[in-house]
Amino acid sequence: MNNIFKFFTPQDKKFHPLFEQAGSNALKIAETLLEMVSTGDAESRKTIFKEIERLEHVGDDITHSIFLELSRNFITPFDREDIHALATAVDDVADYIYGTANRMQMYNMIAINEPIVKIAELLVEMCTDIDKAIKELRSFKNIRVIADACIRINSGENQADYVFTLAVARLFEYETNAIELIKQKEVLQTIEKATDKCEDVANVLETILVKNA
Repeated sequence: MNNIFKFFTPQDKKFHPLFEQAGSNALKIAETLLEMVSTGDAESRKTIFKEIERLEHVGDDITHSIFLELSRNFITPFDREDIHALATAVDDVADYIYGTANRMQMYNMIAINEPIVKIAELLVEMCTDIDKAIKELRSFKNIRVIADACIRINSGENQADYVFTLAVARLFEYETNAIELIKQKEVLQTIEKATDKCEDVANVLETILVKNA
């Protein structure tokens, strides 16, 4: 009988801590990427990359745990499809941040251009807002925090789009080494995609807010 009651009890004690871990991990991996692109020392970058790789695996484990809890529990703190969408979107942010760092390592990039650093800074700001907004999902007592965070995330994505477009245009105008152009463009595309995924998180958060606030 206790197992039956447990089955129908909302699993706030399981889902919310997992989402908060995912949000915190996304922020950590964004901060670590910024550290990586801000250093000029190749050996330091290797060490920092290993930490990014570790954090990406941590994110995968958290996402797997959320999906596992979703399959085990009938009652959830908010709609099942929104739980799945939010977990996937946050995991995508970490994946593209890792993809950015991985390309930098594989391509043995020596010079990191300023637009990459700028987008990395925007990513930290956006992931900070993701972390704050996710923490507010426990109670929905301060919905303004979630709404304002989503607005800032959308604004950050627009800024990243502008930085990316201008950076690619300048690459084609001034970069004479075709191989270096390809390297820089691919890294720029991947890091900009990470900001798109942050916007996806904001979109899911707004959906949850509309349904539950």
